[in-house]
Amino acid sequence: MLRISGTGETHVGLVRGNNEDSAFVGPYCMLVADGVGGGAAGEIASATAAYAVAATANLMLGQDPAAVLSAGVRLAQAQVQAGVEVDPTREGMATTLTALVTDGTRFTLAHLGDSRGYVFRDGTLTRVTRDHTYVQDLLDEGRLQPENVAEHPWRNVVMRTISASRDSEPDLIDLQLSPGDRVLLASDGLTDLIGEAELAEVLATRSDDEAVAALIAGALSRGGRDNVTCVLATIIDGPPVNADGMLLGAV
Repeated sequence: MLRISGTGETHVGLVRGNNEDSAFVGPYCMLVADGVGGGAAGEIASATAAYAVAATANLMLGQDPAAVLSAGVRLAQAQVQAGVEVDPTREGMATTLTALVTDGTRFTLAHLGDSRGYVFRDGTLTRVTRDHTYVQDLLDEGRLQPENVAEHPWRNVVMRTISASRDSEPDLIDLQLSPGDRVLLASDGLTDLIGEAELAEVLATRSDDEAVAALIAGALSRGGRDNVTCVLATIIDGPPVNADGMLLGAV
């Protein structure tokens, strides 16, 4: 039976006053959720989404991963909406979500927003998510060059999130994973500061625990201007285990 053996770390960064990121890593589910910067109660939105998806994955353990993730996202959206109804000052709260679920054979990734997912196999890093951002749309249309992204005034505008204002459909991506493959999920506080070449180099030379520590430290050394979160796991083949996991950040 295939499962996830992983670790993770989060840091508030060197500029922000609180951590709006949430994360979870367990044997059958791993995820990162980033409360949208500038939104009301982003940490509540990310914590709500992380808990809803992780709990759904545990409740529906062994079921089709795509169905599990769809149910988890629907629950997260409903709970974020409920949170705004209880406290209208939270209007506008939203969060990204990038989550991987397995039933022991199949793996599916759900993605909303600009946190990122990568697979590292045989020394090669492959990004498996597409940012749901305004600047990514401009890049895809050829109206913006990659070297100009960092200076674009709307670079932080996220087009698809879990929020109270509308139900966004996640990208559902089936991944063919085998023992030894490694999966990295990270908030943009990491990937905005550490490029993919460096990500690949760190993964090629370090264990999961060492790599997570090195990546967080690397982002902080470059200014840590946002919350920084990543979870990293190796796919292993082994007997079923308890579905408890590690909660990180606001959750």
